[in-house]
Amino acid sequence: YCAFDRATPRHVQLALIGAIAYFVLPVDAVPDVLPVLGFGDDAAVLAGTLKLVSDHITPAHRDAARVKLEEIQAQAN
Repeated sequence: YCAFDRATPRHVQLALIGAIAYFVLPVDAVPDVLPVLGFGDDAAVLAGTLKLVSDHITPAHRDAARVKLEEIQAQAN
């Protein structure tokens, strides 16, 4: 919700979308098959994105995510 909010700065939106793409796409900076190092780059991307985004997530974003999660849970049951 933060990534698609027009009030969120463009660089934060790009970082969020880029981080999601990094985790979804099969191309990785360091292959995950390498012990420790393989997940180190993933952890760095996650930590950096969380740090950048933490000041831009609003209570409205949290509420919207909570409502959506409840909808998904209700459909699963």
